[in-house]
Parts: sequence; C-alpha cells; structure tokens
Amino acid sequence: MRINKILNNSAVVVKDIDGEKIVMGEGIGFQKRKNDLVNQAKIDKVFVIKDSNEHKKFEEILQLLPEEHIKIAEEIITYAEKELDVIINEHIHVAFCDHLSFAIERLTNGISIKNALLDQIKILYVKEFQIGLWAKALIKENLGVEIPEDEVGNIAMHIHTARMNAGDMQETIDITTTIQEITRIIESCLNINIVEDTMSYERLITHLRFSFKSLLSNGTNHDYDQKMASMIKENFKEAFSCAKEVGQFVEGKYRVKYPDAELLYISMHIQRFYNRAVMRKQQM
Repeated sequence: MRINKILNNSAVVVKDIDGEKIVMGEGIGFQKRKNDLVNQAKIDKVFVIKDSNEHKKFEEILQLLPEEHIKIAEEIITYAEKELDVIINEHIHVAFCDHLSFAIERLTNGISIKNALLDQIKILYVKEFQIGLWAKALIKENLGVEIPEDEVGNIAMHIHTARMNAGDMQETIDITTTIQEITRIIESCLNINIVEDTMSYERLITHLRFSFKSLLSNGTNHDYDQKMASMIKENFKEAFSCAKEVGQFVEGKYRVKYPDAELLYISMHIQRFYNRAVMRKQQM
C-alpha cells in the first residue's frame, strides 16, 4: 500500500486494489510523503468507510482533533465491539471521536454538563454504561482528565445508538426538518452562512438532534452550575441570545420548553461554530 494523503503522524490515506482506505498506527505518517510505502508492521487499524461523506468527515477529524483524543476514542470503539461482540456502525468513528474530543476540551476548561437521562441510561444500557466506565479509567490514565458519570452516560448513548442503528423514520424526518429550521434561525440572528459540510455544523446538528429527542420524550429540567451559566451569558452574549430564539421557536412549534441548562449548552455549540465562521471570513 502506498500513501495517498498524510492526515497526521498516526493516520494516512492509502489507495489499495479495492479502493481508498484510512490506515492508523503509531508513527505511520511521521516523516512520510505521498507515494511512500506504508510500513505494514505499524498498522493498528484499517478503515474502509463506504459512505464518501463520512469518509471525508473522518479525514477532517483526523486532521483537526488532537491525536491522543482520536487514539483514545478508537480504543474505546474497539473495546466496545469486543465486549458487545458486534461490528458497530461506521458512522461512530466521526460522531464519537468528535464528541469525546469536545467533552475532554470542556472538562479541561472546567465545564461539566449534567446528563438528565443518566439514571435511565444506567438501567436501560447496562453493558454500554460499563464500557463507559472502562473509558473513564482509560481517559484518566492517559490524559489525567477525570470525566464524571454524566459523561460516562453520554459515551454509553453513543455506543448504544451506533450499535442498534435504530430509529423511527417519521421521527427522524420530523427532527431533521426542525433542525434545518433551527439552522436558519442561527444564520439569521448571527448574520452568517452555515457551511453544511463542516465539522462545526456536524457537531451542532448532532447535539441538537440528541437534545431535541430528549426534550420531546421527557421535557424534564436540568441542574446546572450558576457560575458556568454566568460565564456563558457574559462571554457568549450573541450565542446565548440566539439559543433563546431557538428555544422560543421550539416552544411555539411543539409546546415544549427547552430547559435553561440545555440553552446554555446549545450556546456553547453556537459560539464554537460562530468563532470558526468569523475566522473563515477573516481569511478571505
């Protein structure tokens, strides 16, 4: 196999007789160039992602996110497949790597988010939650970051969703349509154009989808840290104002109200997306 593209020191894209693949391994891309032969002894994982969109997004993740975050995320996925004795849906490589890196980034900055479904997750997804606890220990050992049980629950949900690959079609259509409308609201109130094939967009809609499904199923309120709330409202004023508009839209359409904590979390996603949009404009 010859290297077609170097993504980072530990990941390269190769072209093989049966198509393009992403190959990972410690130092596999270090000091390499296009068309160099891959050192077979260094290969740990080979990804054949059939969905071209997902393949592109995974390449982007491997280039943007810290290598140690990706390595840990992939270790967790491999462990989950072994423990559950299943091949997990290939979409998890994009969604989970991105989620885990964002969570580690948040926790490193002292921002912890409550998981309103934690008690239910512990009961309904016992095996997935145990995998989450294993992941908690792995992250602590490798990065020195202590993740709370709320985040263990999020890991369990990601694994369960990818494992089952389930969902009602009409519900999916309804939620997708609502997220599209929310996207337009964000564009309007921040006066930006959302680029839909970016990781910022993927991150935003992934969270909106999970949060919206949770809202419709239980509508319960969340606990949140007042200091964190004050920080977000003060430092992310435009994003928080935009999140409130999103909340008003959802309440008007579905007669359900987003909890304050959820609006704060949506604000962080919007701010992150907004920052990248501003950077793109400055580079033009």
